[in-house]
Amino acid sequence: MQIHQLTKKSTARVARRIGRGGKRGTYSGKGIKGQKSRAGAKIRPAQREILKKIPKLRGYRFNSFRLQPVTVTVIDLEKKFKNGDTVSPKTLLAAKLIKRQNGRTPNRVKMLGKGKLTKKFIFKDILFSESVGKAVGSL
Repeated sequence: MQIHQLTKKSTARVARRIGRGGKRGTYSGKGIKGQKSRAGAKIRPAQREILKKIPKLRGYRFNSFRLQPVTVTVIDLEKKFKNGDTVSPKTLLAAKLIKRQNGRTPNRVKMLGKGKLTKKFIFKDILFSESVGKAVGSL
């Protein structure tokens, strides 16, 4: 076999470039000016136009990574605890007044002043709202 006997495997034709002579002339049936006569002419679909007009949410949005304090009301304490008991996140978890967060006992618990305090408690590691602070301070 010699080099002049080799043949091509594929006979792929290269597309002819428009407007290079021939029977169609310079504009090749595309007209003179306008969007459709240009190279890479694409007309946007109507749905895309609608989507572009919808206002977008701007800025960086994220979920807060800080854990919010778990809230417990004074009414719940009155029901579940006796006079003189210690109230801490662990005892609140045992009394089923709060739940675990991500498998851990929540370290920030806040008391809310719904109801009246009639019993005396020992509080450890607990935050207070203003209304509870006044009620606890008066006891």
